[in-house]
Amino acid sequence: MTITYAWRGDFENAAVNALHAEGFGHRALDTDWHTQVHRHSLGWVCARRGGDLVGFVNVAWDGGVHAFVLDTLVSPGLRRNGIGAGLVATAAREARTARCEWLHVDFDDHLREFYFDACGFRPTDAGLIAL
Repeated sequence: MTITYAWRGDFENAAVNALHAEGFGHRALDTDWHTQVHRHSLGWVCARRGGDLVGFVNVAWDGGVHAFVLDTLVSPGLRRNGIGAGLVATAAREARTARCEWLHVDFDDHLREFYFDACGFRPTDAGLIAL
């Protein structure tokens, strides 16, 4: 299985909406991902197998040295094949190239092994206010 990764790669909103619905277990929405990431993100990574979008991660940032991994998504049938780790590795490399000093992520407990072991994040104290 050959997977290619593209920083700021082309994508169709419908494809990201379908991945998002699969990844987060909700009905497909009609989010304009293209406009959203072009306005607010340092970049994003698209993973493709052939011509199919099989993975996506958004890399938001503060305009300075902090980047944030959001919405790491991999097609359910292709998970546990290193695609998610490849998405995050590409995001980290490109954030470093953009002179970011930190890459942040928050996640649910069941993803600890993925982010800490497969992706190399380390635990840190953080705070959260539910709004």
